[in-house]
Amino acid sequence: AERLVGSGGMPSSHSATVCALTTAAGLEYGISSFEFAVSFVLSAVVMYDAMGVRRETGKQAKLLNMLMEQDFFKFDNEAFQQRLKEFVGHTPLQVLAGAILGIVLAFYVNGYYR
Repeated sequence: AERLVGSGGMPSSHSATVCALTTAAGLEYGISSFEFAVSFVLSAVVMYDAMGVRRETGKQAKLLNMLMEQDFFKFDNEAFQQRLKEFVGHTPLQVLAGAILGIVLAFYVNGYYR
C-alpha cells in the first residue's frame, strides 16, 4: 500500500503535475507568455529534483538501512529500529513517463473543455 500512495514510483506524479501545468499554460496563454515561462522553470526544477537530490537521498537511505542491519551497528533506541524510506526519488524513465502523462492529459482536458 505504501508504494501506491508514497513518494517515488512509476510514473512520477510530480512530473505529470508540473508538465500538465506547463502545457496548459502554453495552450492558454501561448509559449511566449510569462505564465508559460514560470511554469517551465518550475517544471525543470521539480523534475531535476526528482531525479537528482531525492533519488540520491533514497540511495543513502538504502545504504544506511543495510548498515543498521549489521550486528556491529545494532541500536536499542526505538528511533534507530525503524527503517528509512528508500523510495523517495525517481529514475529518469519514471520522470519521463510522468511528463508524457501530464502533457497528454493537459491536451485531453483542453480539448474536452473547448
